[in-house]
Amino acid sequence: MASLHHEVFIAADPGTVWGAAREVDRLHDRLVPGFVAATEMLDVEGAPVRRVTFVNGAVADETIVSVDDARRRLVWAIKAFEHHNGALQVLEAPEGARVVWTADLLPDSLADRVSPMMAQGLACMKAHLESGAGRG
Repeated sequence: MASLHHEVFIAADPGTVWGAAREVDRLHDRLVPGFVAATEMLDVEGAPVRRVTFVNGAVADETIVSVDDARRRLVWAIKAFEHHNGALQVLEAPEGARVVWTADLLPDSLADRVSPMMAQGLACMKAHLESGAGRG
């Protein structure tokens, strides 16, 4: 199983970064505009599911597994993959926040497609939140 790990430092208050990340229905305007074009919550039974439309046209339905405010950790699964477990955690760092995004996925061949998208997403997150635009 491929295990991907990306980190970025964001010069913004960790609470502000987490506030944007925990709004699972607003990736497109609170967290990663320019990477995600639209986020829609689907009307399903059970765990919440968001439909994420990326700016490149890709669409993924993601089951929200956990939103842990105490640990500032969000976990989701992408339904279309054989296996996908993604986790985003916001940690305190000197002068800002350290954001860690991990993903375990199958098949392994998806790593070459998913890893660059994760890096791009974190770069967009950093630029957006450091500009001060991610508040409220």
